[in-house]
Amino acid sequence: MTTARTTGPTVGPTTGPGRTTDAPSDSDRWTPRLWGALIVLCAALFLDALDTSMVGVALPSIGSSLKLSTSTLQWVVSGYVLGYGGLLLLGGRAADLLGRRRVFLVALAVFAVASLLGGVVDDGGLLIAVRFLKGVSAAFTAPAGLSIITTTFAEGPARNRALSIYTTCGASGFSLGLVLSGLLTSVGWRWTFLMPVPVALVALVFAIRLLPRPTGSERGQGGYDLAGAVIGTGTLLLLVFTVTEAQSVGWASARTIGSLLAVVLLGALFLRIELRAAHPLVRLGIFRNGAVARANLAALTLFGSYAGFQFLATLYLQRLLGWSALSMALGFLPAGALVALSSTRMGAIVDRFGTGRLLPLGVLALLAGYLLFLRLDTHGSMFGLVVPTTVLLGIGFALAFPSANIAATDGVADDEQGLASGLVNTAMQVGGALGLAAVTAVITAGSHGGTSAQAQLAGYRPALLLVAGVALIGLLVTAGGALLDRRRAAAAHPVPDYDYRRATEPVGSALGAERV
Repeated sequence: MTTARTTGPTVGPTTGPGRTTDAPSDSDRWTPRLWGALIVLCAALFLDALDTSMVGVALPSIGSSLKLSTSTLQWVVSGYVLGYGGLLLLGGRAADLLGRRRVFLVALAVFAVASLLGGVVDDGGLLIAVRFLKGVSAAFTAPAGLSIITTTFAEGPARNRALSIYTTCGASGFSLGLVLSGLLTSVGWRWTFLMPVPVALVALVFAIRLLPRPTGSERGQGGYDLAGAVIGTGTLLLLVFTVTEAQSVGWASARTIGSLLAVVLLGALFLRIELRAAHPLVRLGIFRNGAVARANLAALTLFGSYAGFQFLATLYLQRLLGWSALSMALGFLPAGALVALSSTRMGAIVDRFGTGRLLPLGVLALLAGYLLFLRLDTHGSMFGLVVPTTVLLGIGFALAFPSANIAATDGVADDEQGLASGLVNTAMQVGGALGLAAVTAVITAGSHGGTSAQAQLAGYRPALLLVAGVALIGLLVTAGGALLDRRRAAAAHPVPDYDYRRATEPVGSALGAERV
């Protein structure tokens, strides 16, 4: 089980690449400037997550306005995920080598410009291209921001508190994006793209002033693994592209099978390069840390299941039940509210119970929510179906999302925090892309192209079972890891055997033995 460890103060000389001199120890009070820097980083992550979920609710309006087919409409979401998930590893390594602050500022500026373009384009192809560009920018802001936190705050309660606030802001953005999108879409779907622009610009201004400047060189040690960067990024891009396209060209088609074989070959080549490179893009030894490996698997299943569920729920509530975007937003409000309200307390909860316990509990709550939604029918109600489900999803995200991020970076050296951050974010985005593509394929196959209520339900139910199955895999991984950690801890610190014979001796006899 990953537990919080208390380390000594980090105030003073730098302790590693990118470590700032004003990093707080576990017992220090955070300065206003430090709080300001954390708020700026939280704002950037909030925008990344917000952008992912807001578009989902606006899809029907976008499709009607730009005359896009269902398969093309999916690429408005998948284009963002493709750029995000495909370039995260490169973004994380760039943060380590080029400087976390520098990478964060440039990528945030690109995000603001791309958001503005997304709100004014009138062509579906251009919109997808802009979404890809926004995903690329997020692929650099997310690992850079997370690694700034993990190299600024001392490992232990201080870092756990900072990470819990940071990650719950991301989860809040993902959950509240549904609510905001419902409000904005009722005015016009373009506002879902334009709203982040002023927020991103304000965050950029304050980031320039508040983000810590390291006293020494911000750049990490090592060279550039250009071959690994090209092959690794190409592998992830091809994987996400193949899975998202498979539902339209067919899983058994020569194109899909050939692409998957190419993914396997490129993946094998990437591993070979990383094993031999002097300064690899991904040091594979990082996965020897069992908690880090399990956190990445948990992140993959967490977002893999939720991305598919959100897409399914949007179609069900708006197309089958005829709900407005605002009604759907109100139905998902409890999830966002629970995540947001828990942000200030999650650090203390992680310190007390550890990520090894909270991760499986969070995934279990998500699984329960998905199974509860299996009761969907042609007359689904707000308080009978949607609200109970979203309450469970909110509890699940509040527990699992911060825990996965903390576990994924715990015990990792400062000069590899960008790598660790990139890995866990890659797991989330690739999981989301795969989950979305798989659920779309199951819905299409189950409904056989029918538009009646019963035909749609015939596609939604097996897709929900798939979502629940992905969450179940995450539960088995996290719960099994927690059990394994407990056994290892018990073996390392065995409890002394109790001497029952001595315990049953008369008190006088025992005292006499002590005197002898």
